[in-house]
Amino acid sequence: MIVGMRFEIVTIFPGFFESVFAHGIVRRALKEGLVTVEAHDLREYAHDRHRTVDDRPFGGGEGMVLKPEPLAEALEKLGIKRGRRESGTEGLGTKGLGTEGLGSDGPETRDSKSRVILLSAQGQLFTQAVARELATLERVVLICGRYEGVDERVSELYCDMELSVGDYVLSGGELAAAVVVDATMRLIPGVLGNEASGEFESFGAADAEIDADVEGVPRSQHGAGGLLDYPQYTRPAEFGGLRAPEVLMNGDHAEIRRWRREQQLRKTLKNRPELLERAALSVEDQRLLAVIRAEEE
Repeated sequence: MIVGMRFEIVTIFPGFFESVFAHGIVRRALKEGLVTVEAHDLREYAHDRHRTVDDRPFGGGEGMVLKPEPLAEALEKLGIKRGRRESGTEGLGTKGLGTEGLGSDGPETRDSKSRVILLSAQGQLFTQAVARELATLERVVLICGRYEGVDERVSELYCDMELSVGDYVLSGGELAAAVVVDATMRLIPGVLGNEASGEFESFGAADAEIDADVEGVPRSQHGAGGLLDYPQYTRPAEFGGLRAPEVLMNGDHAEIRRWRREQQLRKTLKNRPELLERAALSVEDQRLLAVIRAEEE
């Protein structure tokens, strides 16, 4: 019997996910039992007449804030025990997947293969590296924020980390939860038809972590752990008056690898130049980058 990774989503809109996870790779992974996803209606844990889950913020201000009591009850119903997190810790290893940043009650009361994550515009940035680490877990609980956010005490008492999917504000955490599930799920062994697809792409694993060449296909252009992918072409060789690069059709794997790496650097420099600042570039990469920059001046 296959026991897949489990995602639990706490939300006021559980129906949102029915269509999101009914297609493509996610649907197949769910059907094969590689992944399970369950959305829990937060309003079921609000016991007043109107099933109220929000209230006005202390100190004034616009909007409403999700109340702590329904969220706490929902999390405890899922087996999440209260454990205060130490303040002032930073990074994935302390405030996130590791246990060093949790208070003395945290690691002992929560499963080391399970994490509770608050989706918030104030969270640390969700990246492919974070997705790879989440994919090693057995269970991820995602709390979808709404309105002006979630009472901070929920984060302090129940959450291992806060995640943001980008430097913009969404109406709620449901879209962000779908992004986290999709990006993480596809890295779980068996989910993709070709498991290498999760490594050899934009933000894929660095060259040192993967085979440089598999079955004769040039792979190493995906290295440096975070550059953008190179341009892709398929049949027909000519379309709309444009022809696919000849180098990709000549069968010379070494030449293809060099071309792809150059294109990867070009695309990253054009679209996401900030990624180059933290990329592990080889001497040849730096030489190519200098040539590319000189061409554009």
